Amino acid sequence: MALSIKPIGDRVVVEAAPAEEKTASGIYIPDTAKEKPQRGTVVAVGAGKTDEPLTVKVGDQVLYGKYAGTEITYEGNEYLIMKESDIYAIV
Repeated sequence: MALSIKPIGDRVVVEAAPAEEKTASGIYIPDTAKEKPQRGTVVAVGAGKTDEPLTVKVGDQVLYGKYAGTEITYEGNEYLIMKESDIYAIV
């Protein structure tokens, strides 16, 4: 499904991965203790700056800062809009 949001400049739209439900050892994490995910999938990219083209593309799995981006809800789904500089790595 193509997202009809078109970010401007060097911004990207990321769909965050779901929060972990349990630890590696099998302990279930209550909702109040779940951490905000720092991993997601790029669903839309801007045009970039004229002297700096974007290095991420739609479909990339990325790692980003804990407090990066602005949370939005669009058509019932939650997304983050952030600058490309807030993305640390493509995984």
